[in-house]
Amino acid sequence: MQHSIAGILRTSNYGLDLFTADEIAALDLIDKKGKPYLHDPIRSKDVRAKPEEIVRQLFLRQLTGRYGYPADRIGVEKAVRMGRDTSKSADVIITDADDPQAAYVIVEVKRPTEKKGIEQLKTYANAQGAPLAVWTNGATIRILHREQASGKAAGYVGLDRLPLATETIDDVLDRTLTIDQLAQENRLVTERLTLKSIILDLENLVLANSGVDAFEEVFKLVYAKLYDEWAATNERRDRLVHFRVAGTDSKTAERIRGLFEAAKDKWPGIFLDGETINLTPGQLKTAVSFLQGIKLFNSNLQVIDEAFEYLTVAVAKGSKGQYFTPRHVIDMAVMMTDPQRNETVIDTAAGSCGFTVHALFHVWGDEFTAEGPKPWQVEYAREKVYALDFDARSVKVARALNLIAGDGKTNVYRANTLDPREWDEDTRVGMKRRLRKMGSAGETRENAEAMRFFDFDVLLANPPFAGDLTDARILRQYDLARKVEAVDPETLADDPDAFEEYQRSPFARYRDKPGKWDSKQPRDVLFIERNLDFLAPGGRMAVVLPQGRFNNVTDGYLRAWIGAHARIVAVVGLDVDTFKPHTGTKTSVLVLQKWNEDPESDTYNPRRDDYPIFFATSEVSGKNSRGDYVHLIDPEDGGLLLDLEGHPIVDHDLFDVRGVLRGQMARQRVQLADNPAALAAAEARYKRLVTILPNRETIAEAFADFARQQGLSFAPEAD
Repeated sequence: MQHSIAGILRTSNYGLDLFTADEIAALDLIDKKGKPYLHDPIRSKDVRAKPEEIVRQLFLRQLTGRYGYPADRIGVEKAVRMGRDTSKSADVIITDADDPQAAYVIVEVKRPTEKKGIEQLKTYANAQGAPLAVWTNGATIRILHREQASGKAAGYVGLDRLPLATETIDDVLDRTLTIDQLAQENRLVTERLTLKSIILDLENLVLANSGVDAFEEVFKLVYAKLYDEWAATNERRDRLVHFRVAGTDSKTAERIRGLFEAAKDKWPGIFLDGETINLTPGQLKTAVSFLQGIKLFNSNLQVIDEAFEYLTVAVAKGSKGQYFTPRHVIDMAVMMTDPQRNETVIDTAAGSCGFTVHALFHVWGDEFTAEGPKPWQVEYAREKVYALDFDARSVKVARALNLIAGDGKTNVYRANTLDPREWDEDTRVGMKRRLRKMGSAGETRENAEAMRFFDFDVLLANPPFAGDLTDARILRQYDLARKVEAVDPETLADDPDAFEEYQRSPFARYRDKPGKWDSKQPRDVLFIERNLDFLAPGGRMAVVLPQGRFNNVTDGYLRAWIGAHARIVAVVGLDVDTFKPHTGTKTSVLVLQKWNEDPESDTYNPRRDDYPIFFATSEVSGKNSRGDYVHLIDPEDGGLLLDLEGHPIVDHDLFDVRGVLRGQMARQRVQLADNPAALAAAEARYKRLVTILPNRETIAEAFADFARQQGLSFAPEAD
């Protein structure tokens, strides 16, 4: 009977990402009465090839091969004494080189889920006094160094890798690393990890019992690490990274706090004067040990976004009906609106600024790199990109990311978008230069006071869509908060022009009740009107809305109002899983272009009543029913399929990932021009990826064809 390792692991939580193709190929399966077996060289016997055993045997071969540990120091299924209880056994134990009775490394592979595996591993290591503990499921590995100070409970710090048989633990702890080496060894790529999973480790080992605000402390550490990567790339001649464990707890804490202060000087305005890292030196050392092996720059920021979404969404966002937008949804919206280098962009409900940062990437034709933006890119970020949000934590993240992208300046403001009369002076001054010039000097002055009408070219937003706004002072700023009634066509019998308008325009089928206002309105409805206020004539926007706004009978007036003020360009239905686990609300992306009657304008969009609308429904959402991202699987090794920058590729139909790969390959041809071997390897990976990606119709590309056919002013040029 034919057996395969990939087939055995397919339905398990185990993987093979940690092992090379040669290591996997060298593991021979043996058939015994229709069952797959493996030969265990340590126990000198054949064992059933269950998923955990496959991982253990591959790791045993790494220990004796790659790491050089002699077989006589390695034991399998060795008893672990827990007080008087000797019924427990460790999957693998490596004994001390000088004391065969002492455990040096304990390895746990029985539990494929990380939290349970690490808890059991620590229990075994504490019982045996082992200084090193390893948990792995074949896809991910955690290497912990158990530090035992006199009179104190054991603490754990993470190691980048297991020491070779010829090395000491200090050799690994004291190792220096350049930014180039960090890029090559980046655990986010080599182990296909997420920053979220690393933060879960931090929570389990450090933050859960630290008595500090997890969001704030992780944010400070990420800020310091981003600065360290920037400095290693741009300022340090030796290109060494400093965000690493440095001997004692106090020495490590001093180094990392120094990086945090330098980051505040480089990118000011995010933290208060005197604000510092609140972890104890021991906690800080452990936290650094888990973050030091990853590289944050040169990513598409999904790495960082996912981590901050995990930390903030439940307490800061979910209760308000506002949720972090999946990055593939953001990229589709950016592609469909296609902002250009000479155009202004705003997000009026910014969250962590995913829309504006990805709009930057779109215009720059690049991703987030430690080298920093080029002068024209800095100018674009400083002059053309704006964001508003009322949530303090979201604004903090958004300002930080935009500060770094803009190299020291940001146009992210904490403000209630729906109530401009209450904006603080900082927001009013910052937004003033984007105010629209009105028809007369008096109207322009009134607009400057009210902060109502702006001249942005592109607006991208996912406004909050839970809860009603009841403040009458705010409601009376909006036409959509006026009470309306349906017009009886029989009352128009003596007015042919009005009757013709009634038949022609859905908006004419309603009229205001003079002086009457609704006592409440959903926030997302008010955001539609407010967002159109932000756009210049001919400006365009893509916003996420509840699906009900497009088909509820009670929202007929809203749809008529939208049609009177803008062309409905596109409606893209998103899958119900898209915003899980935070909400199961069915949503759509609405693309509008504001009417513009000026034939001399580049965004000429004259009012019309009958025109085609692009409709699409996503059938591959990129999320599952639990709200986890669904990634493409590499058919060769069963691991996650990575793009050319090392990012896992989400499985969706919102846009063609081949376009992203083309951009990445173009950049690598420039970056690797002096390294023919590396360039050839990148070209080979690119050719392989474009052939194994799913062949399916994608929404952004179908919309681009539609936009060109319709002659929309912002239609992209054909490739």
